[in-house]
Amino acid sequence: MMAKVKVRIPAPLQKITQNKPEVTAEAENIKELILDLEKQFPGIKDRLLDESGKIRRFINFYVNDEDIRFLNQDETQLVDGSEVSIIPAIAGGVK
Repeated sequence: MMAKVKVRIPAPLQKITQNKPEVTAEAENIKELILDLEKQFPGIKDRLLDESGKIRRFINFYVNDEDIRFLNQDETQLVDGSEVSIIPAIAGGVK
């Protein structure tokens, strides 16, 4: 059953989503969510996935404030009304 979810788009990717900070998608899990976003906003998938189809190391997905790395990764299930946040990791550190 497809879930309607709200997706928060980080500023660096908003030029792909017509400058929208939030979009709606329909998907059962994160993998399908990325495919639905790609259908709506061609080019976004390449920014989120690496050549092997895995979520890029520096991109984090949260479903209702929970990091999917601690859930089921890209198989994490979505339900109607879920809120998905795409968060680019901030590079760098303390010197």
